[in-house]
Amino acid sequence: MTTAEHRRPAAIGRIAVAGVEPVVEHGDRPAKSVVGEEFEVTATVFREGHEAVGATVVLTDPRGQEHAVRMRRVNAGLDTWSATVSADRPGLWSYRVEGWSDPYGTWHHDAVIKVGAGVDVELMLEEGARVLERAAAESGTKELTDAIAALRDRRLVPEARLAAGTSADLETHPLREHVTASREHPWLVERERALYGAWYEMFPRSEGAHVDAGSGRWVSGTLRTAAERLEAVAGMGFDVVYLTPIHPIGRVNRKGRNNALLAEPSDPGSPYAIGSSDGGHDTVHPDLGTFDDFDAFIARARELGLEVALDLALNCAPDHPWVAEHPEWFTTRADGSIAYAENPPKKYQDIYPLNFDNDPEGLYAEILRVVRLWLAHGVTIFRVDNPHTKPLWVWERLIADVAADRPETVWLAEAFTRPPMMHALARVGFQQSYTYYAWRHGRDELQQYLSELSGPAAAYMRPNFWPTTHDILTPFMQRGGPATWKMRAALAATLSPSYGIYAGYELMERVARPGAEEQIDNEKYEYKDRRWAEHADGSTLAPYLSRLNEIRRAHPALHRLRNLRFHVADNDHILVFSKARRLSGRDDVIVVVANLEPELSRDSWVHLTMPDLGLSWDDSFIAHDLITGEHWTWSQHAFVRLGPDVEPVHIIQVRA
Repeated sequence: MTTAEHRRPAAIGRIAVAGVEPVVEHGDRPAKSVVGEEFEVTATVFREGHEAVGATVVLTDPRGQEHAVRMRRVNAGLDTWSATVSADRPGLWSYRVEGWSDPYGTWHHDAVIKVGAGVDVELMLEEGARVLERAAAESGTKELTDAIAALRDRRLVPEARLAAGTSADLETHPLREHVTASREHPWLVERERALYGAWYEMFPRSEGAHVDAGSGRWVSGTLRTAAERLEAVAGMGFDVVYLTPIHPIGRVNRKGRNNALLAEPSDPGSPYAIGSSDGGHDTVHPDLGTFDDFDAFIARARELGLEVALDLALNCAPDHPWVAEHPEWFTTRADGSIAYAENPPKKYQDIYPLNFDNDPEGLYAEILRVVRLWLAHGVTIFRVDNPHTKPLWVWERLIADVAADRPETVWLAEAFTRPPMMHALARVGFQQSYTYYAWRHGRDELQQYLSELSGPAAAYMRPNFWPTTHDILTPFMQRGGPATWKMRAALAATLSPSYGIYAGYELMERVARPGAEEQIDNEKYEYKDRRWAEHADGSTLAPYLSRLNEIRRAHPALHRLRNLRFHVADNDHILVFSKARRLSGRDDVIVVVANLEPELSRDSWVHLTMPDLGLSWDDSFIAHDLITGEHWTWSQHAFVRLGPDVEPVHIIQVRA
């Protein structure tokens, strides 16, 4: 083969089909959706000359059955075609776009012009009858045979004969010639939880932790006492309870309170420094209980309708069993010591990172064993700590291997890192990703960021919005009062189908450790007894979070990401967006208006793009505030006032 032949592109088909979207990495990796999630497939389809073309997207389900969806031309000048598709079952699907010559469309266009002008009337009507006869040979319906007869019935005036041959009903039986297909593009369809869910994070050791009255020393909570908190979590409407690591914690180089290098004897250490003489990643910390206690926790969560997500942190303390048994799984420095984790200037002397280059197969086999152990005990979701510090092949292989037996498993990437790595993790299999939401506050940056997440990236990457985490407390949240904490939770819960709340958010824990974007007395290094019963008097945001989750469950429009549409407000501090979804014959339409600096009251006119709400430009509607229960009559232009003296956010249900 010559160089020129080697470089020759694939031959173009009789009908040109190009630019199929969504496609991930040129079709080498699957686009993603969940069952019932609608999205647009688009393509450029054209041919030479002026003859009409048509396009169809063909979906192939996991059983090999094909489902054809007729596409519509949405931009004649650019030959862009589009169709809305969805899948009714999970599994690996595929889709292709077929372009085809449309003899009926060509005749229809010419016949309307010529018959209307009295030119070649009988010839045009006979040609129409013959085109429909060819279509009838493939699909002999009564509509086609009646139209053929009418086109040849000279007892009728030409206009009536033409009308019979150009009925809209006939377009449902296209005659397709010169069918040309794009390549098959993979499409992974997953369960709803891969896209939608409300998460609640807890440190199990803090739930039930207390200071012993006799000794003055802390007593750890257990999985049994943590299970007692589940009823409150479910009562607030959360779907997933996420546990930080529950394994033994290293004693060597253990960190003390607020990340102190020296730990006091009673300091529990960071649960991310995993492993001690008590065991490693396949063990329950003795202070928390046993596997029986973990199984009881899982059972109670399921009784309450909660799924359990477990932190998968591939970190090892210096006294983790792997360090002695498999030193090749770590990095040895020039002085013979094992390298601990660093992110200069930060140092993590209590953690040894894994090295996958010395014995990749042995290390991978052990990680897969550990994951399967926890799956066997009822874990359905893994929140993966710092996946961007591990080779991408590890996650691609691990997620695929687990999916072979347990395709319902969901993986969340905790990767606050550079965008290319975040996107790569999503492409290799992670269903969800932490995002930069915590650091996006202004209207322009929120709109730009969400336009990216809900646009092309939504074909493979799903965000999970967290206003705070156990490691993140931004200056914005440190300064904010109740209105700010309400606003950020409401935006997370309505902008993204998946969002998360870290325990203590209800109490607005917002005092930072000096010089750090994290809480003082960080729970990662100590116990916290939040005395939940003492906050039952209303000094908590729990009722507000409950209402947000109640709204989310009741309104399927909020279960989707790609339906996000932004609107206009005169005040730069006011964000306006909507989500709409048609389900079971009804339209669910939500409009959210938020004051992004809610410690100050702000007024603004908002200007709604009415077609995005399923309305005409001159329509009016009842705006029902789902937070306060108030009603107003709104139209394209509406006036709002938001702030600490009212509410920082309107969540509006659009009612006709």
